[in-house]
Amino acid sequence: MPRKIVPGLPSREQILEFIQTSDAPAGKREIGKAFGLKGQERIALKRLLKDMAEEGLIDGKKTAFHRMGGVPKVTVLRVVDVDDGEAIAIPDTWHPDDATPPPRLRVIEGKKQAALKVGDRVLARTEETGGGWTAHSMKKLPARDDAILGVVELDGSGKGWLAPVDKRVRNSSPIADLGGAEAGQLVLAEPAGRSPRAGVKVVEVLGDPLAPRSYSLIAIHKYGIPDTFREEALAEAELAAKLPLSEDQREDLRHLPIVAIDPADARDHDDAIWAEPDGEGGFNALVAIADVSFYVRPGGMTDREARRRGNSVYFPDRVVPMLPEVLSADVCSLKEGADRAAMACHLHIDSNGRVKDWRFTRALVRISEVIAYEDAQARIDSGQADESLQNLWAAWRALHRAREARDPLELELPERRVILDERGRIAEIAIRERLDAHRVVEDFMIAANVAAAKALESKASPVVYRVHEPPSREKLIALRDYFASIGKKLALGQVITPSLFNRMIKDIADEGEKALVMEAVLRSQTQAYYGPQNAGHFGLSLGSYAHFTSPIRRYADLLVHRALVDSFHLEQPKPKGNLPPSSGLSDKDREDLSKVTDAISQTERRAMEAERDTIDRYVAAWLSGRVGETFKTRITGVQSFGFFATIVGLGGDGLVPVSSLGREYFRYDEGARALIGEDSGTRFAVGDMVELRLGEANPLTGALKFEPLGSDGGQRIEPRGARPEAKKKGRFKPPQGQRGRPGNIRHQGRGRKK
Repeated sequence: MPRKIVPGLPSREQILEFIQTSDAPAGKREIGKAFGLKGQERIALKRLLKDMAEEGLIDGKKTAFHRMGGVPKVTVLRVVDVDDGEAIAIPDTWHPDDATPPPRLRVIEGKKQAALKVGDRVLARTEETGGGWTAHSMKKLPARDDAILGVVELDGSGKGWLAPVDKRVRNSSPIADLGGAEAGQLVLAEPAGRSPRAGVKVVEVLGDPLAPRSYSLIAIHKYGIPDTFREEALAEAELAAKLPLSEDQREDLRHLPIVAIDPADARDHDDAIWAEPDGEGGFNALVAIADVSFYVRPGGMTDREARRRGNSVYFPDRVVPMLPEVLSADVCSLKEGADRAAMACHLHIDSNGRVKDWRFTRALVRISEVIAYEDAQARIDSGQADESLQNLWAAWRALHRAREARDPLELELPERRVILDERGRIAEIAIRERLDAHRVVEDFMIAANVAAAKALESKASPVVYRVHEPPSREKLIALRDYFASIGKKLALGQVITPSLFNRMIKDIADEGEKALVMEAVLRSQTQAYYGPQNAGHFGLSLGSYAHFTSPIRRYADLLVHRALVDSFHLEQPKPKGNLPPSSGLSDKDREDLSKVTDAISQTERRAMEAERDTIDRYVAAWLSGRVGETFKTRITGVQSFGFFATIVGLGGDGLVPVSSLGREYFRYDEGARALIGEDSGTRFAVGDMVELRLGEANPLTGALKFEPLGSDGGQRIEPRGARPEAKKKGRFKPPQGQRGRPGNIRHQGRGRKK
């Protein structure tokens, strides 16, 4: 039986129009006020709104309705994609029936807002036009990580719980919907409701959490790294790979014995080098770089995918490439004996290693040999190197003299690599040997990067600089205070240069103390980033620096290539087919280069965190069978709640809670980065070597926990500063050891070039 019509009550159409056009959230109160409803009319409105919701006309709560299938006028959106620099978002909460997917809104960002990235949340004003939904960003909201990675556990009653794989999350969450997942499986879940008590629901089953490939998979999901290419991008890449190399449009350099020197297991080859004496004590040199801009053009689907990734991400068991494999591992890769398109940087180097002149061309090259670093070094050391390698080393010695003259920051930070066996398990963690062969390639790459930056500056062209600013005053003050605590002096009235730090390190004879100073200097450094405004590169002691040499794996380098194409008129004939015509910079990037440089700086940091997380999990898996063993460790960080230590020669940071150090009260000295016993003077400081027992190793979170050696016969170590009389008190007093050299762990794979 139809309900009685109440005079003054608006029609369904009027309510829908009001909800759609309201500039503020339209709830029951706002609708009643807008139509002047009172008393029984408001009661009737409540019934009408309930009917409209049941009929599928509106959705939402009594405080804010929106048209079903539509979006509130002002609402919170979550960015789910960045398409050619343009953010695409969906409503942060969307609860229509499952058959109605959330609308995708094109976000127009405020002029002063930083570039939005996937996962960002914004408060936005929305509107629906003939072309679809558009959102005008009003305010960026604090991050909220809805996606939860974890392992399904079942309690005695059969109730599901999600054990987190993030070591920062301590508590398990109740599972409201298993989604077909079984106990022990790694899953991706999301909140089942707004209240934490609502639990979580499983949205994707990822498989066995302890399978070797799961460790990188966890990082990929945790950090939102795009790891699949859209079909359109793959199709476009296949089309681009068939582009002919016009010999008459490129400088033919196939007669030169150009070599690529790379890691033995490198999956792609961005760069190759050549040099010969110029007869006047200097050298003519060539740095040939894969001409990715010829194949990946602005505005195309492959370009959008590359921009979304920002860079390749390297894990021990896999690479998440920036470009589809047909490009990254095939036609763009400078393979031995194959004709390849290259951007050629011609350099003239004087006898003192200074680059006096440069020239950029699009070229055709044929790499004479791809050599592993170790093999190249062995040939030089044995005296069996051919003339091309000998010339490269001679040119490098000149470049090295110029490097020594400018005195860049030199920190001895050993790089470690994770080597996996055929089953994907850790076979070895080894220090990557630092050879002259690495330095040869590095100094040639630096010379080309500097040349690219200065060449673009000479044409007043846009430049994507690699910026490393000097340490901030706040960090220098903290560094000065720390140096004072260990008897070193840093005067802030002088100009702070890399040379100053190098002299301090060089003057220290004790290796342990040198390690402490190097780590402190490293902590004082700012994080490098990409930007269109030049602020120099402090660490390399360079006034202008850009990344030019790795366009297969870094989007910043691709942008530099495009700028060179424009500035030096290197455009090739328009390709046939549906590929974008230009290989230079797009107008959009020219107008607002900071937008894309902000985004790729963020993707670089994302990749570094994901790689580090994955290494932590591999190391924890490696150690999980050695719980209870004693290890020599070095203290890497100190906080009021305890200190962190890493196993010497292996890596993997673990916590030693201050509560495990006995009954003595330990005071935290922030300036000295040390815990100091109030009674004994026992001191645990960054750099100290301490023998510890491994208490826990969790492969799922990558977390380690160490325990001090107790009174069960284990060796004790006295950290620096312990008083001899403290031994009589019967408390834990780890004995003294030498301080270690700072280090980090990198996986086996492509070596990082400057």
